[in-house]
Amino acid sequence: MDFNLHHFPYPGRRVPVIAERGIVASSHPLASQAGMQILQSGGNAVDAAIATAAALTVLEPTSNGLGGDGFALIWAGDTLYGINGSGAAPAGLSAEALAAAGYQEMPMYGWWPVTVPGVVRLWGNMHARFGRLPLAQILAPAIGYAEEGAPVPPMVAYFWARGVAAAHTRRGPEFEGFLPTFSIDGRAPRPGERFVSPGHARTLRLIARHGTDVFYQGEIAEAIDRFARATGGLLRATDLVSHRSEWVKPISIHYRGYTVHEIPPNGQGIAALMALGILDHVDLNRWPRESAASFHWQIEAMKLAFADAFAYVADPAKVAVPVKEMLNRERLAARRQLIGERAQTYGPAALPQGGTVYFATADRDGMMVSMIQSTYMGFGSGVVVPEYGIALHNRGCGFVLDPDHPNRVAPGKRPFHTIIPGFLSKNGLPIGPFGVMGAHMQPQGHVQVIVNTLDYGLHPQAALDAPRWRWERDGTLRLELETPRHVIEGLTARGHQVVVESELGGFGRGQVIWRLASGSYVAGTEPRCDGLAIGW
Repeated sequence: MDFNLHHFPYPGRRVPVIAERGIVASSHPLASQAGMQILQSGGNAVDAAIATAAALTVLEPTSNGLGGDGFALIWAGDTLYGINGSGAAPAGLSAEALAAAGYQEMPMYGWWPVTVPGVVRLWGNMHARFGRLPLAQILAPAIGYAEEGAPVPPMVAYFWARGVAAAHTRRGPEFEGFLPTFSIDGRAPRPGERFVSPGHARTLRLIARHGTDVFYQGEIAEAIDRFARATGGLLRATDLVSHRSEWVKPISIHYRGYTVHEIPPNGQGIAALMALGILDHVDLNRWPRESAASFHWQIEAMKLAFADAFAYVADPAKVAVPVKEMLNRERLAARRQLIGERAQTYGPAALPQGGTVYFATADRDGMMVSMIQSTYMGFGSGVVVPEYGIALHNRGCGFVLDPDHPNRVAPGKRPFHTIIPGFLSKNGLPIGPFGVMGAHMQPQGHVQVIVNTLDYGLHPQAALDAPRWRWERDGTLRLELETPRHVIEGLTARGHQVVVESELGGFGRGQVIWRLASGSYVAGTEPRCDGLAIGW
């Protein structure tokens, strides 16, 4: 890759990690070490990814858990594989049922937005196809953290406190399992305080002993069904037993001589590809990276991409999603012509006829994994299965109730999904995994990392360190405090509704691993969280 490992444009930030035998990069130091422990025990990158994933459900429950979804891109041999681990709406969830209950839009919390959790099945499918070590060995670090406890780092403690505060405001039997599971005497653990999760350990031990099927048709599935029936939930054992992950062909677009890969819909990765496809018709390099002009063109391209993604992305198993047409190069070139010197509002183009954790692993044999999992909106729905440590996600709030929209809620249908892993290659050879978590920040983060890397030659750590922007659907453009004053003023002059944002966590948290021509790896980790990239 063409970047300068001696280039450090952001004083005080971390340097990249370079290693030969393997790298693990995640948002939690102990989770990264869990993955590295598996690599050093003879496991491959998939084994390490599952170990990291399982550890993160224990160590960072503010962002992910056993009751969430996940996706992965896996480079193995000479092929990039994709796997969609998102779950569908229960058989009892429909627009008609929601209307009868008085809802005019999808609720965010409680049982209504709970869809089938897919992440545990995802682990099992990845392990069955590519794993090397026994699943019990892979899950051992996570089980140890759950049983013996682990100190809580500062950023996780911050978001944990917000989740516990919200839990105190909720009423109903479905919410009663939250505080006993995720608090210490009704409060969040403080930074550096040890947190033990016996229910989580119990569930992980069952999975280690019986395999991931136990979550979907064994003791755990029965416990989820029983709790749902007792507290007014729609999720049933029949919904769980019918769930399957889906191996998918990644979608991609060419950008600056490289190929950027994403998971196809029902995820929003296509939005990142469309934005890059638009920007491939723009010479960004004529402006400095930290200039109002460069930011403006990236933001406007992202807005155009979102206009299409929000209109057309849905579950391709239930409706036709026009992926090929959305990524058509001539169409994207025409979209680029809509961008002018001022901020604009865009609608979707007519088509031609015809809370989350991201982590990455790489091993000495060249296998690489780009993986993401989430319970959404922090702790998810607020519904926790007692004695099992399972916080159920609220991915169903990604549905809409509009009868004419392809993403309308329906039984057995997967919602529009925000979590997306990314991967970069060139001329059929792998460069490596990358990702940035954070709801609709994710495709925006993907675009910024790729632009920082391929247009401005930043190494992985510098690409993650750089000040970010985030466009909101209400038209607000949020900029980080570190954004230079001339960029803020220049964007305001172009008509953007600029807000300088001080809120922690609002600009995503990413990890990057690139493979060098020498065969070694270079990695960066997110400075906006407690993350760690560790090499061997």
